[in-house]
Amino acid sequence: MKSFLYLAAALAVMGLAFWAYQENYQTQSALKQSAQLKREIGELRETLAILEAEWAYLNRPLRLAELAEINFDRLGLLPLMPDQFGSIEQVAFPLPPTMAVTNPIDVVGQLSVGGQFP
Repeated sequence: MKSFLYLAAALAVMGLAFWAYQENYQTQSALKQSAQLKREIGELRETLAILEAEWAYLNRPLRLAELAEINFDRLGLLPLMPDQFGSIEQVAFPLPPTMAVTNPIDVVGQLSVGGQFP
């Protein structure tokens, strides 16, 4: 009986060791994948910063004004002037829609006198 318990204990230890090694390898794999994703996120953030800098450079007001002046014949772009804007009083807001009565109901009744109904 003792030999059976020793054998069972040895098999249990071997099974647990096998499970521990598998978990270790899976953990190492997950850590490698996490590090790879962090590197990729860093590269994408760097690319985004470069693109934002390029966008800011291309949208400089002086550069855009020069482009509008160069291409005036084709585009006809003019700078905005304060007199081109209107005031809020000049805006014609639509009237709210009126609801049509589709099924009128006649209400006929008596008024209560002193809180009592006849």
